[in-house]
Amino acid sequence: MKSIKEKVIESILFACALITVLTTLGIIWVLLSESYSFFSEVSLGEFLTDKEWTPLFSQKHFGIMPLVTGTLLTTFIAICVALPMGLTIAVYLNEYAPKGIRKTVKPILEILAAVPTVVYGFFALVVVTPFLQSIIPGLSGFNALSPGIVMGIMIIPFISSLSEDALAAVPKTLREASYGMGATKLQTSFKVLIPAASSGIIASVILALARAIGETMIVAIAAGQQPRLTFDPTVPVETITTYIVQVSMGDVPHGSLEYKTIFAAGITLFALTFLLNNISFWINKRYQQKYE
Repeated sequence: MKSIKEKVIESILFACALITVLTTLGIIWVLLSESYSFFSEVSLGEFLTDKEWTPLFSQKHFGIMPLVTGTLLTTFIAICVALPMGLTIAVYLNEYAPKGIRKTVKPILEILAAVPTVVYGFFALVVVTPFLQSIIPGLSGFNALSPGIVMGIMIIPFISSLSEDALAAVPKTLREASYGMGATKLQTSFKVLIPAASSGIIASVILALARAIGETMIVAIAAGQQPRLTFDPTVPVETITTYIVQVSMGDVPHGSLEYKTIFAAGITLFALTFLLNNISFWINKRYQQKYE
């Protein structure tokens, strides 16, 4: 029979798991209930197909696509910066760096994740944007490229740290077998270790994507808060999270149709994240089957 101590610990663990599930269900319920009130006044077709998003203007349009494209654009730029740099850092720390450097560099990298995002936002606005303007003529003072690059720098620790852990967990026998076949350290790293650690690497990319999609302050400061349906990174854009913050500042009357748009935007962001996570899970599963 289980001791009383074990039963208490089991009950505490179950309660923690239950709280997590109930919290998630509560968030979904709030989003769905408030979004239903919004969609009773605005058709789903207009919400998904209209190319303009101007709920706070006199001429109102409720097309979410400009916010979605802004979110995807900045996230795509961020992952293009973070993935190659993070993976290269992970390979270097795991395969090339001496132990002393590894113990020093890895904690320093993880400090990047602790820097307040508002600091990153001002860094993007006052440092990165002027630098890019000196390289790209006609680049707007507010644009998607600058916050996207800085977001990429911000999420590098998510990819580098978790990927390094995944590479370190690969059995030494795989390395030895690769070296025994005459492969170089570079070939072993990219043709043996990375495929073997693909599960952990893809998990790190999923986490980084979720972090980038949900980022608010960097894009709020440096992207311009101008919703437009474009994939041009040199012009101002607005993301879903930035719009939610803009409306939540208190200037919009509570309970109005304009206020309800934040819940419609929130459920869209939730659906977008859920879709990306499932796509990543499917890719991960297919990739694992390929190397089994």
